[in-house]
Amino acid sequence: MRVEFPSGGDTLAGELVAPANQPAPGIVILHDVWGLSELYRGVARRIASAGFNALALDLYARGEKPGTPADMPAVMRFMSALPDGRVLADVQAAADWLRARPEVAGRKIGLTGFCMGGKYAFLAAATCRGLAAVVPWYGMLRAPALDANNPEHALEALLRPHPPILALFGAEDALIPLADVDELRRRSIETGSDVEVVVYPGAGHAFANEARPEVYREAAASDGWRRALAFFAKHLERH
Repeated sequence: MRVEFPSGGDTLAGELVAPANQPAPGIVILHDVWGLSELYRGVARRIASAGFNALALDLYARGEKPGTPADMPAVMRFMSALPDGRVLADVQAAADWLRARPEVAGRKIGLTGFCMGGKYAFLAAATCRGLAAVVPWYGMLRAPALDANNPEHALEALLRPHPPILALFGAEDALIPLADVDELRRRSIETGSDVEVVVYPGAGHAFANEARPEVYREAAASDGWRRALAFFAKHLERH
């Protein structure tokens, strides 16, 4: 079901999929750089079938267009030009709207995101209010460069208090250095924060993207989903 809700002075949109048994906790889903595609509507259906209200947020509801895979430098420039503060305000608005829905009835809210959405899932964990559990899939831990649009690396943001995080990565990810993943793990141990890091050998970036057979890795994706849904069931207290 397509839904609309306010964020500041703008109107946001998304796809809401409800489970059979209500009321139930809610999970906000953040898409990759290509936008709210059928892939992420499928993610919402998967999450709803596990017993959660799933809201796949359209981060481009204002009309942004990321470009095409034929011009990846332009796509990367587009992603760097997105204002992190505005995106995080949208995530907060989505979480607040979902929590207020009668289907959720004030129950806990989780967040998951993929690629670019994974980056924002990390940042939201340290920035947004009221999140009970966060699962980033191959989310970038460092911005290419810090500037007015990207004022903080996710690694630095996560030094602040945050809810439990399950972070899923591929060992062969060309966009996310394993050194950054190791740094996340090390800092989490040093600060005592609740971060579980899972790295899948033989998997690269977007390993859970079923629409891209050249990168999809079934074993890693299946295990990631098993872990993610169990993680949400634990921390959102789905009954």
